[in-house]
Amino acid sequence: MHRNVSFTFDNDKLRKAAGMFAMLGLASGVVGAAEIATDPGDYAALPAGVDLGIVYAQHTERDAYYVSGDKLPGRFRLDTDIGLLRWVHFTNIGGFVADPQVIVPFGTVRLKTPFGPLGKTTASGVGDPLIGGTLWLLNNVEAKRWFGVSAFASVPVGNYDDDKGPVNVGENRWKGIFHAGYVTALPANFMLDVIAEYAIYGENDDFLGLKRKQDPSYGLQTHLRYLISPTTHVALSYYRDYGGETKLNGVSQDDRMNNGRWLATFATFVAPTVQLQAQYGQATSVENGAKEANRFNLRVVKVF
Repeated sequence: MHRNVSFTFDNDKLRKAAGMFAMLGLASGVVGAAEIATDPGDYAALPAGVDLGIVYAQHTERDAYYVSGDKLPGRFRLDTDIGLLRWVHFTNIGGFVADPQVIVPFGTVRLKTPFGPLGKTTASGVGDPLIGGTLWLLNNVEAKRWFGVSAFASVPVGNYDDDKGPVNVGENRWKGIFHAGYVTALPANFMLDVIAEYAIYGENDDFLGLKRKQDPSYGLQTHLRYLISPTTHVALSYYRDYGGETKLNGVSQDDRMNNGRWLATFATFVAPTVQLQAQYGQATSVENGAKEANRFNLRVVKVF
């Protein structure tokens, strides 16, 4: 059952903000500005028969909200603590390396200041799992060059409370996420990763009692790595995201993304089959939505 919801704000920008709750940027996938935020080295294929068990811990603080490039007045604070469990299996399909995998997010979302019709609120639980994988069309280990294409489906079975709208760990909608990633060696022990993303969205039929639709989004993710040794690297990443305008009950919210952020990475193998990775980053610009003030990511990879 859908109920009627009306919002009253003091000016046009605040009126628009009512519909832009979808742009808070909450939990699903490997959480970031992108739908699936890749890490440096993700698009370098491993040999068939290798399995990876990966655990992520991500803490993000957002302290400002933007509408059409302008920061809304008043206090804003949204924190997320998200964990992810990821299993990756490398295999051969028709002579090409592929890595079918599953990602299960879980965690807590905290809106610490009232925002529009929402007061302070918290949501916890398991998010929408992602199922998919990558197929490498180029796998030149000797030249350190790879090109892969990926497809993932986000399955809407996570915890979701329609009264909390965007403050949820599940999204109550299907998503399709597609990547094309290229990796190449550069002189002086540098590596460059470039990944393009395109995402499509199903309808959420109960978003604060409204029907929410979203246009496709797209983005670019780049990683410049420096190989300190065969087992240790540092990297600087930049993510840029566009599109994704939403509609509530058929009314366009004028909330297209044009957002960017950077991320610094340190990763090393502490044992022959165990890698630790630590990251820190911030948003550089936000056209519409919540701005990341601080992001802390930790990752542990076990190779089987």
